[in-house]
Amino acid sequence: MMLILCIFTICIKEVTMRTLNANWFIEVPIDFEHKQYQLLAYLQQINAHFNKTRLYPNLNDLIFHYNNLKKFKQDKTTLEAGFPVRLSSIDMAAVKITYEKIVNDDTMMQEIGQIISYAASKIKPAIKEGQEIHDFVESHLVISEVGMRPLYPNNGYLLLRNGDEKGIRVYEYQVTLFESQHEKYRGIHTTYLTKYERHFIYNTPEAIRKDLIHTRRELPNPAVYQVESDITFPVENTLLPLAKKTLVKTISALN
Repeated sequence: MMLILCIFTICIKEVTMRTLNANWFIEVPIDFEHKQYQLLAYLQQINAHFNKTRLYPNLNDLIFHYNNLKKFKQDKTTLEAGFPVRLSSIDMAAVKITYEKIVNDDTMMQEIGQIISYAASKIKPAIKEGQEIHDFVESHLVISEVGMRPLYPNNGYLLLRNGDEKGIRVYEYQVTLFESQHEKYRGIHTTYLTKYERHFIYNTPEAIRKDLIHTRRELPNPAVYQVESDITFPVENTLLPLAKKTLVKTISALN
């Protein structure tokens, strides 16, 4: 069983792009050439984002679709359950007829199998490229604690320094622990507060921490962490999500 160490919420403003529905490969028309065109158009957009080091939500989206294809291929009961869900807006009698027609149509099922195999072979290398970008960015991040650590570091401020940019972005963060029967998950939520321009008064993380304590009395002794990169990356799509992931790992190691 895959052990998930943490989860983190990524809220990203994206330009409009062509996306794939969860059941795109079994939606009509079930035609290999049509699905091939649909997939390649989607991957072309993903590649354009990766070329600009825009990692999220694209990488998560790719992983979701790849795992979905594998699950449908390996688990026939999941595949069967997918048809009535997909057609839930139609009269149930019509749903049953349509579902049985598709499942019992050997030619159609072979077409779906071909679509799944082709799509998986194209999505897998795209995921690898995304993971390489992820690892590259992560290798350029350094996290440091600013000031004294409070007893409970799950609430505080994240300072984000992005390469050659002059300012330091400040986010308030909250880390939450979720527990299931077998695993524990940590989620993180951040709220953008302000940006400190580099100035002789606020030229150090310690000075920014002091000002935050003075101006935001609700956290009199906050945990403050700075994540900095020596290369400038897209903030919303790449730097912030990985900074949040790095922060969750750091706080998890304290407990």
